[in-house]
Amino acid sequence: MQKIKRGILLMNLGSPDSTSVKDVRGYLNEFLMDEKVIDIPFMARALLVRGIIVPFRAPKSAEAYKTIWTKGGSPLIVLTKELQKAVQEKFDEPVEMIMRYGNPDPAEGFEKLLKAVPDLEEVILFPLYPHYAMSSYETAVEYAYEIHKKNKYGFKLTTIKPFYNDANYIDALAASIQPYLDQEYDQIVFSYHGIPERHIRKSDTTKTHCLQVNNCCNVDSLAHATCYRHQVFTTTKLVTQKLNIPQNKYSLSFQSRLGKGWLQPFTDIRLEELPKEGIKKILILCPAFVSDCLETLEEIAERGKETFLHAGGESFTMIPCLNTHPLWVEAISKWIKEYEAGNSEMIFS
Repeated sequence: MQKIKRGILLMNLGSPDSTSVKDVRGYLNEFLMDEKVIDIPFMARALLVRGIIVPFRAPKSAEAYKTIWTKGGSPLIVLTKELQKAVQEKFDEPVEMIMRYGNPDPAEGFEKLLKAVPDLEEVILFPLYPHYAMSSYETAVEYAYEIHKKNKYGFKLTTIKPFYNDANYIDALAASIQPYLDQEYDQIVFSYHGIPERHIRKSDTTKTHCLQVNNCCNVDSLAHATCYRHQVFTTTKLVTQKLNIPQNKYSLSFQSRLGKGWLQPFTDIRLEELPKEGIKKILILCPAFVSDCLETLEEIAERGKETFLHAGGESFTMIPCLNTHPLWVEAISKWIKEYEAGNSEMIFS
């Protein structure tokens, strides 16, 4: 049988091109004007984003980016490039990276693959989001398919599904945490990116389960396939079980909120409260991200640490994202190879 001619695209969130206020403003406008991020009517969204949020937030975000920027540029871009290179070593097919917002965009990724394989038949899209949310995985996938359709590419586009509960992902995440468990700590904080509760309800395919049934995340439902809240709870449960971490030694919270009605508890509030509860030595990680970025390096490792220590905390250790951890690279490669071999449960349909 003749082998299908394929290419692979790793898709991450994105980043400004530089720390200039102009570039950050452009990035924030693209990001926050996404109707799946701020899901209100266009005119109201434009007024809120372009008239209120971005003018005030862009200068502050530019300063925040400056504290984490590297010689190679944005940490998220640099780390995704490193991941691309590591995955490429596992394949003969070309591997490229794209971003949902900013550069490189999907069209650039598609064109690079076509240049490498002119008679390309299929592209495997790998969204680098462990969990399903309309403001992350869903918008990234739909945008890639929109560009694919708009440019009338002749190749097929196939998508890897969220991997929040896959054993290979859990093994990689657990292995990244394991070395830090040797130090003394009172609690491990799993800080996930927050989303509005209304996004949870909107993503509920049954329209009768999420946030409507008591203990809904622990009650079996078809809604779990697209429920961010259920999926982050599941990831935390599986990883802590893998590492034999008792329930009193870990907690879960949500960061990066923007407005009211977001998932709770809030990480920034919990970092203020924990020392008062006698929890003064913590490990903290952000499993919603696979690559370190502004939300992990600046929001948590810098501002979060300052908040915790100022509140009376004694020890604050940030556990890096998976980045290019060998088991993470192996997991990505395994899922793609299993699909290519016709033996995969990792395809989103």
